[in-house]
Amino acid sequence: MNKRLFTAAAAAHILLTVSPIQAAEPASTYFQHLDWELACDNTRTCRAAGYHADDAENRITILLTRNAGPGAPVRVQLQLGDTQSAYPAALQMRVDRRSLGQVRLDNNAHGELSAAQTAALLPALLKNAALAWCADGETWTVSTKGANAVLLKMDEFQGRLGTPGALVRKGRLAESTVPQALPIPEVAAVRVSDDKADSRLIPAAQRTALLADLRKTLGQKDDNSCDDFNENAKDPAKLTIVRLSPSRLLVSMGCYVGAYNSGDAYWVINDRQPYSPVLVTNAASDYARGQLFFSQRGRGIGDCMSSDTWAWDGQRFIHTSSLSTGMCKEIAAGGAWELPTLVTKVVKPR
Repeated sequence: MNKRLFTAAAAAHILLTVSPIQAAEPASTYFQHLDWELACDNTRTCRAAGYHADDAENRITILLTRNAGPGAPVRVQLQLGDTQSAYPAALQMRVDRRSLGQVRLDNNAHGELSAAQTAALLPALLKNAALAWCADGETWTVSTKGANAVLLKMDEFQGRLGTPGALVRKGRLAESTVPQALPIPEVAAVRVSDDKADSRLIPAAQRTALLADLRKTLGQKDDNSCDDFNENAKDPAKLTIVRLSPSRLLVSMGCYVGAYNSGDAYWVINDRQPYSPVLVTNAASDYARGQLFFSQRGRGIGDCMSSDTWAWDGQRFIHTSSLSTGMCKEIAAGGAWELPTLVTKVVKPR
């Protein structure tokens, strides 16, 4: 999985519980084309990342971040691949061999372009210019393949097409027509005091009936499938049970095991029959004190990741975050950037 993370290991194994906050969520988007990708979240903030070409000797990525709203500026950050033992303190930026000054790097080989450098970079991305950063005889080059399509999608998502502030298709529409940023939704989490599994919460004699109810919530080959359910269900002791509230329980069972990832399915059920199970996700990695966590590697070396979280609000689990760390391009262990498509503020109980 060397191009994007919102595929088999992630999207095909995640199902979200329908809830009021989710029903009201504005659209988010993920788009990838050639050496560029875009992630726009539910506040209308967009992040576009570009990378070196696959055959490049030196690895590099840049990230363009733009908040929603009229006149919002573009911030551009830079990250070199962590394949070297030492890095220069600064890079010389060049567009079509024209020098645009220096970009200083911190100890993690991370830098940020100035306003002038950003102003020169943006139109250069659209005309397949040669974008390079140089130091000590080394050159790092960002590919422009895919940039035009990705930035056009960014403009479209943020409602900028035809305005002076559009990156690709500028026009005479008033900048005031651009939609404002949306606030970050708040989720009020409820404290769960005990997250210890307790098999006594569901008597052994009732587990066969419960497993049958759980099976009905699963698909066969769609996004809520659970490949290992039937095999694991042969042993009811594999069902993990945790109390969420005086009347609700959280039950889980292994769904799939891969070469370097695994995922469990989690359901909220009544603590007595009828159990009426609601599937939260079929790809969580862990549960602790009212929160579910999902984290997976895009490939074995761990240079790209995806993650999701859910929080218990006393009635249901609310999806509270979703992000990837960008393409699998060997920039850094754990990935180069955070590219969210869902952000919330989880208000924890005091």
